[in-house]
Amino acid sequence: MKKIIFSVIFICTLLFASCGENGKMDETVPTLGVCFYKYDDTYISTVRQALEKEAEGKVKLLLNDGKGDQGTQNDQIDLLIEKNVDALLVNIVDIGAAQTIVDKAKSADVPIIFFNREPAEEVLKSYSKARFVGTNAKDAGIIQGQIIADTWKSDDYDKNNDGILQYVMLKGEPDNPEAVARTEWSIKTVNESGIKTQQLGLQVCNWDTELASRATEAWISKFGDEIEFVVANNDGMAQGAIAALQAAGYNKGDKEKFVSVVGVDATDAAKDLISKGYMTGTVLQDGQAMAMALYTIGVNAASGFDFIDGTDFEYDTTGVSVRIPYQAYNGEK
Repeated sequence: MKKIIFSVIFICTLLFASCGENGKMDETVPTLGVCFYKYDDTYISTVRQALEKEAEGKVKLLLNDGKGDQGTQNDQIDLLIEKNVDALLVNIVDIGAAQTIVDKAKSADVPIIFFNREPAEEVLKSYSKARFVGTNAKDAGIIQGQIIADTWKSDDYDKNNDGILQYVMLKGEPDNPEAVARTEWSIKTVNESGIKTQQLGLQVCNWDTELASRATEAWISKFGDEIEFVVANNDGMAQGAIAALQAAGYNKGDKEKFVSVVGVDATDAAKDLISKGYMTGTVLQDGQAMAMALYTIGVNAASGFDFIDGTDFEYDTTGVSVRIPYQAYNGEK
């Protein structure tokens, strides 16, 4: 009943605040300053589009493309604070800069919600109006490992019949918590299922499709048919790997010339590759759910309410983070 009453009050507040005499949006609606680490990341693009759609006609968004540069994003945040935004939503470029960003928000008394890229817990707790919305980093790796293990056990992927799964790893960024956790837990989960593994190569590709394609091309030249799995921290890099494999004659529908590729994000491109049998599976990171959480929690913060009041969201054990769950995707759901 508390949630219902709060929701009615909350909606009425927004309606009265956002409509003038002609029912048109005016300047009293909440303004959210949103900073993305870069627009051309496939998953981030999904979140941005969903957030824009959700906020249309209800909330003012000031969107910024960090272009993968922390200096650029710092300047954008300074400008948003100067514009007196009611709350900041930040997909930070460099996790190491999180304390600096929190200090900026704290000095201006602006609520800040980090998303997708998670700052350290102590950084978030250094400011009472700082929160994080995102996934549990290791879960993607665990689910990815389960997909790999199930695939290995369900069919003949042991090309050299040595009982060992030979793989190459495409890593997002060197110190990014998501990349580190996905890299570690994917293989750890495979090993815990009783499968021996051998890493033939690991390359940091910064989540980039083209860099992943080049790395895979080099591995094919060096290892050829020894490669049994390509494990990618995201679907963009998985897509690049498949492009290189197909250029070398693999993954075109011939079961004898197939390398299993597993990614993370469940992008439309990855789903298409899976449906065609060119890619094995991926892990759904729900961009729509992320956008909805950002919108709801962001508007709460901007309107002076507690971040999760009147919602179904809950904090994890840290008391400052809201988690969006992952799901396995192999084309069957």
